[in-house]
Order: sequence, then C-alpha cells, then structure tokens
Amino acid sequence: MLQVYEIAKQCFTTPWQLRSFEYELENRDAILKVAVLNVEIVGYICVRSILDVTHVMDVAVTPRLKRTGIGGLLLSNALQELRRVSPDINLITLEVRESNIAAVKLYEKYGFREIGRRRGYYTKPIEDALIMELDMNEDNSSFIFH
Repeated sequence: MLQVYEIAKQCFTTPWQLRSFEYELENRDAILKVAVLNVEIVGYICVRSILDVTHVMDVAVTPRLKRTGIGGLLLSNALQELRRVSPDINLITLEVRESNIAAVKLYEKYGFREIGRRRGYYTKPIEDALIMELDMNEDNSSFIFH
C-alpha cells in the first residue's frame, strides 16, 4: 500500500490520501491492479462502479518508467476484468488533465473519446479536465493486451 501511495505522490500534485487507497481496497465495487517489476510496485490503476457509472478513478506509473507500456497494460487488464465480472457495464468514464497529452493518447488508443470538459477541475496548477468515455458495446478489441 505504501508503494502505491508513494507513486501517487510522485505523479500528482494533489495525490490521493493513504486512506483513499485503503477505502478502495475494501470496496467490493472497485478493481485495483498493480504492476510489479522484479519485486517493486511500479504502477497502479483503480476503476470503480458507483451506481450506474463506472469510472477510471486513478492511474499512475512511477516516473522513471512512464511511456514504457505499463499504463496500457494496467488499463487493458482492468478493462478485461471489468468486462468479465460486470458484462452489463456499457460506459466507462474518466477525467484527465488537458495538458497530459500522453495520457489522452493512451486512452484514445484503448477506445476512449472526449465527450466534454470540466473547467478548473484540477488544482496545482488550475487546469481543465477532459472528460473521456469508453463505450463497452462498441468493438473495443483494442483493449486486448498490446
């Protein structure tokens, strides 16, 4: 748990608190995955269904391993598990910093498309969030491992 928390602190200006990770671990509607290289946790993802909405809550990869495919593997694996355990889920949403072009491109690669914007959503610095959505009913074979 502490390794995941440390990755969040390295990657985000306003990271989740440790108790947020603990809450998600206990939540039966959440899918949490970690990427392990040798014996070190190097990335994580949290996806959760809240009522009729499924949302990618948080994704991060340790800075020294960004753009190595780990984020894509985490996303792909979480989407495949979601499809297996909750086949009735139709849409998945997420927010991403407008300036995080690498993340936007990753999400687009896996079938997400921009559907809106949340003005001033992020702080430190203040920035808009792009709202992205994945329609699980479309042909999303792109989220099979790459």
